[in-house]
Amino acid sequence: MILAGDVGGTKCTFTLFTQSDSGLNPAFRLSLPTKSAATFEAVLGQFRNEAASQGHDLNQLKAAAFGIAGAVVGDRVLSSNLPWPVERKFIATALNLATEKVLLLNDLVAAAASLAHLDSNDLLKLNDGIREPRAPMALIAAGTGLGEAILFWDGQRYQISPSEASLTDFAPRNDREFLLLQSLRHRMPRVVTEEVVSGRGFRAIHQIIFPGVQHAFFDEPGVDAAAMITQQALTGSCTACAETLQIWTEAYGAEAGNMALRVLPFGGVYVAGGIALKILPTLKEGGFVRAFSDKMKLSSALAKIPIYVILNEDAPVIGAAYEALAFSES
Repeated sequence: MILAGDVGGTKCTFTLFTQSDSGLNPAFRLSLPTKSAATFEAVLGQFRNEAASQGHDLNQLKAAAFGIAGAVVGDRVLSSNLPWPVERKFIATALNLATEKVLLLNDLVAAAASLAHLDSNDLLKLNDGIREPRAPMALIAAGTGLGEAILFWDGQRYQISPSEASLTDFAPRNDREFLLLQSLRHRMPRVVTEEVVSGRGFRAIHQIIFPGVQHAFFDEPGVDAAAMITQQALTGSCTACAETLQIWTEAYGAEAGNMALRVLPFGGVYVAGGIALKILPTLKEGGFVRAFSDKMKLSSALAKIPIYVILNEDAPVIGAAYEALAFSES
């Protein structure tokens, strides 16, 4: 069996896979709140107990891989979005595996690794761009934080390069975004893109751009303000929420376009992460695509790049699983 996981700031999703001639097949899946335990190893312990109760013995593991929201440095992960450290040796001990059988991946690398294993039903195309075979590809995902990764063809297969582009400086494009930047600048020494293009950006945009509209949930502990804002935006019950969602979506599209300028990913741009799935109706309206290609002299070139939303929320888990399989057989 192969164990794969997607470890994010909000939840951890784990899946056990069995191997067959057709590939990997999911056998048991469980999501747990990231803050449900004091250590990552304790979260894994919860998964182990639940799996055992369903008749799955983790002592039969061949390898394990985890896509984690952070930078993989050596045998550990550095992340500002996780409540506990992640280290390879401690995971190996918790799973009774040799250290060399545990693979740590950036979560965007794991999601990018899934692209070769997704079906057409797992993707939603947002524009009329046409994919060029073997051209570079890019993946961007907003959730608790923001992640970006690059895929390039090495002559035999796509190689994946992670990045920490979420920590680049936020670049405002209009008066509202300048106001947003100025206000955030008073709260923090440096405003990075992730402060806007991530879950926490929704509340910041709403409170700064629409200060006269307050919601009771802003003061309720444990309430996900981003989820509440997007829900009210999509139901049409709050005009400020609807405009907040539009501002956020266009900022997301603009950042994807910035990435495209750096990479020229004529093989496609793939939008992943939990937020995209929750705001699909807004993404389909075109604001994201227009902001993506609004890049002066290169606007027409960027408009030719196909943009896809990854509909399968388990893409990072699938990618991690196939990376673990390849890793164990190398």
